[in-house]
Parts: sequence; structure tokens; C-alpha cells
Amino acid sequence: MRSATRLIFTTTISVAVVLSFIWFPLYTLAVIVLLLVAVGINDITQKKHTILRNFPVIGHMRYLLELISPEIHQYFIENDLDGKPINRINRAYIYQRAKLDNSSHPFGTELDLQEDHASWMKHSIYPVKRLAEPPRITIGGKDCKKPYSAALLNISAMSYGSLSSNAVMALNKGAKHGGFYHNTGEGGLSSYHLQGGDIVYQIGTGYFGCRDEHGNFSPDMFVRTASYDEVKMIEVKISQGAKPGHGGVLPAIKNTEEIAAIRGVQPHTLVLSPPGHTAFSNPTELMQFIKQLRELSDGKPVGFKLCVGDKKEFRDICRAMLETGIKPDFITVDGAEGGTGAAPVIFSDHVGMPWENALIFISDTLVEFGLKKDIKLITSCKIITGFDVMKALCMGADSCNAARGMMIALGCIQALECHNNTCPTGITTHNKRLMRGLVVEEKWKRVVNYQKGVLDDFLDIFAASGHTELSELNRSMLYKQLHYKENCYEDLYPTPVQMT
Repeated sequence: MRSATRLIFTTTISVAVVLSFIWFPLYTLAVIVLLLVAVGINDITQKKHTILRNFPVIGHMRYLLELISPEIHQYFIENDLDGKPINRINRAYIYQRAKLDNSSHPFGTELDLQEDHASWMKHSIYPVKRLAEPPRITIGGKDCKKPYSAALLNISAMSYGSLSSNAVMALNKGAKHGGFYHNTGEGGLSSYHLQGGDIVYQIGTGYFGCRDEHGNFSPDMFVRTASYDEVKMIEVKISQGAKPGHGGVLPAIKNTEEIAAIRGVQPHTLVLSPPGHTAFSNPTELMQFIKQLRELSDGKPVGFKLCVGDKKEFRDICRAMLETGIKPDFITVDGAEGGTGAAPVIFSDHVGMPWENALIFISDTLVEFGLKKDIKLITSCKIITGFDVMKALCMGADSCNAARGMMIALGCIQALECHNNTCPTGITTHNKRLMRGLVVEEKWKRVVNYQKGVLDDFLDIFAASGHTELSELNRSMLYKQLHYKENCYEDLYPTPVQMT
């Protein structure tokens, strides 16, 4: 009631001010003074905001500056190395390749190469001829009837719900024309994903797209979803970076009638996926679930995604693979730095193993158990540049996924409005006025350009390394600056020996 009264009051004053300028210019100053007095009285008498109560009228400047401070910082204060989570240099890298702009950089690096954690690769004075096309990897073990040939860089998991329909369609059309896959994220498979691009259908703890009326896994619903020809692989999401152990979050404001119908939930409500799965509760049951999904999908590759927490738990999973004889076709490893549309900040900042540590741990553990040769390792966490791809492959990955890079290729300006349904670029909002700005037929081309540009850069530095086969990449090619000393990754993370 009070807010309605305040709205009527401020509207009346505003109209009076406009009219004063049109018909009564001599009284303009008086109206302005009256307006300021009214605002001041309201500020003094309200009890919610201390600043306004103690500093009437001028206290509003604090809230105005706070409102626009992210824009002020991004456009006027931050330098090329600032900006979180993606700095300006990397954002420019993505935009240049997405738009086919001049990608040359003048006057040398802006990075401090003596800074701790600065990394580089060694090159050869005998570089080889650059490959004409990026290599592809085959995903699918002995129990897989329909192996899949994957690109070295693909679209990471982002749900319809977190993203707008226009964004999903642009990504999928990009995947179609660029020859790489598009992970649905845990929000289920929508019609917007079916634009012709290859799909990795992700199953999260909410089982969206394959759940029964109680929210548990439904084999019948899974068969219906997984049977689409576009669905090439199945990924069970155990956990993800940014919010491992928490489960997905879809704010109520983004849970539309259509999205609720796809997910099988009530519309306009906060959707919190459970922190854990109900289809399995131990490593053996996880392997049995993977086998079930492979059989239900008629032999399509099945794997799982995780952000590493307790190392023992992953080792137990490896033991279960050996004991049951059931192996996933791939494992996707995420880092705690991974992106998300919405997550509790305490999880983003303090839960989960960082990407580099996690990728090396997973790769080494698979080698120790003799499983690496049978399971492809995919990684997803701030993969932005061709060097990021090179680094990931040298550390043990077979392929990479990118989420935020693909979003920036679509036009994301890192406004950090993903969770508010107010994304100004139409990527993470369901506001039709804002979505209108994202023209699908224009933006899918930028997704293709970006993915191709990254892999072109990878091929250039791959040739500079003097190698021609992906199997030749290893940690001895990477270096990191620590405490003003160069450290080879092979020394920091020695390649393990298989257990006997």
C-alpha cells in the first residue's frame, strides 16, 4: 500500500515538473524545490535505509553510483588485465575471432611473464608443417555401439532456462555448421536444441527430460529423449564447477511456463536440483547406471562429469570400473573456477578442486588404474584460447568444452546479470524485448568463427612445437613461473606409472 502511494506521489510530482516547464516556466524552480522537500521528508520518516534517514536527498547519490558502478568499473577503470572472471584481453580475443576482425597484437605482450603462475610452452627451432584440419577424437569403448567423432573444442553444458531460446538456437546452429557438439546442460532437451547440431544430452540430479512424477529417473522418458538422432552422447552430471555438491539453480523469474513443462516442474518457482543423485548412491551403482543408460540409448557413448572433491571417492569409482568391468566412454572434468548462471557465492569461492589440479589428478588416476587408454578425458573450465586447448591436451585431456567463451562469441558483455533475467544482450534472459536483440541467423556464424579461430591458433602453436600427433603432447612441453623460477610441468606433476 505504501509503495503504491509513493508511486502515485512521485508520478504526480513528475508530471507537475514536466507541465511546469511547458506552461509555467517561472514556477519551475519552486516545483523542483517542492519535489526535493517531499523526497527529503520521505527519506527522514522512512525506517528501512539508514543512509537516507541520516542524509536525506543527497543519500540517493550513493544508491545511484552503486547501481552503475559495475559499468563505470568495466568501461572506465579496469585495464586489459582486469575483469573477472574473464579479463578484457581474453574478451577481446573472443570478439576478434567471432567477428573475423584483425587478431594481430601490436608492441608485444601485456602480461608479466615473470609473475607467479605465468605459463608457457616450449617451441622447436624445427617447426613442422601446420595441419590442414584439426584432428578429431573417437569417443566410445568396447561396449559402445555408436562411437562418436568429436572436435577438440565444443560447447559446454548450458541449459535452456539458464540461456534464452535464441541463445540456444544460435549455439546449436553454430555446432551444426562448425562440426562440433552442443551439450544441453542439465535443463533437458528442448526444441531449440534441435536445429541440426550434434547433441550431448546431460542428465543432472533433477533428471529433467527423463524424470517421473516424483522427480526420480524414468527409463521410459529417457528412451524418448535419447532416441533423437541428434543426441550423440549421454553425460551424467555428478557435479560441476562453481557449485559442486549443491545442484543446479534456476531462479523463479527465469522459470517460465515453457521451461517448467520441459523440466516437469511448477512454473514461476525457484528450481533447486538435489545435491545428489537418487539413481545411484555408490561407485558400483554408478557403473550399473552407466550400463543401463548405454543399453537404453542403443549403445550411444555414456560418460559422467564431475568437479573433484574427495580424491578417495574418485579412486573408489576407478576400482568399481575394474571390479564390474563397466567403464564410461568418457569423463568430463570441471574445475572450481567453472561458470554458472546462478550459484551461492560460498560454493563458487570455496568448494571444489581448481581446474589444473583436478585435470591432472583425474588423468593420473586413470593412468594408475590402467583405464586411461579406454576412457576419453574431456575438460571444461575457462577454455578460451588456442593455448588453453594446448595446455589442456598436454596435461592429459583428449578434448575441451567451452561455455563462457561461446557466450561471449554470441555477444555477452559480462554484465553479470545472468541470474536476474535482465541480461542486456538477450543471452541469459527470457525477456522478449531483450531477446529480440540476439539475431540467431547472425550470431550462429560468430560461434562457428570463434571455435574455428581457437583451433586455428591451436594448430599454429602445435606446429611450432614440432609435433604432428596429439599423442606426442605431454607435460614436459609446459612451463610455469613460480617464485621467480621456471618449473616444468613434468617436474611439478610427474607422469605416473600404471599400478601392477
